[in-house]
Amino acid sequence: LDAFEPREWDYDYKAVVTNKRVSVGCLLAFHNGRGSQEGIIGELKAHCQFDYIPTRGWAANRFYAQAAILAHNLTRELQMRVVAPARATNPKRASLWIFENLSTIRNNIIRRAGRLVRPNGQWVLTMSANKAAQEDIRQHLPAA
Repeated sequence: LDAFEPREWDYDYKAVVTNKRVSVGCLLAFHNGRGSQEGIIGELKAHCQFDYIPTRGWAANRFYAQAAILAHNLTRELQMRVVAPARATNPKRASLWIFENLSTIRNNIIRRAGRLVRPNGQWVLTMSANKAAQEDIRQHLPAA
C-alpha cells in the first residue's frame, strides 16, 4: 500500500485496470470522462427523488425508481429534441448536448405562475406577459 503514498506533490498518480484495447491517452481520457455520469446520478438523487425509498415492498420501490429514471430521461430527450448538439464526439465520451439542470427547467416552466380560465367554454392557461418569461418558455418549447 505504500505505492500510493504521495512522495512528490507535483504529480497525480492513478491506477486503472481495464480490458479496453486502446492507447494509454485514450484510456485515461475515457476514465476521466466517466465522472460526468456521477453528475447524472447526483441530479437523479437531488431532483428526481432517486434516493428516496417510499415503501417496504421491493416491487413498489423498483417501480418508484423506474419512474424517477423515466422522468429524468424524458426531460433529457425533450431537451435533445429542442436544442442541437453543442459538441462533437470526444475521447472522454462527454454528452453531445449541454443539458439544463432539472431544477432550472422546473423553475422556468413548471413553477411558473399561471391561471386556468374558461372564457368561451374551453380551458386556457394564461401566464404573465413578461418578455423574459416568454423567452424562457420559447427556449424550452419552440412551438409555444
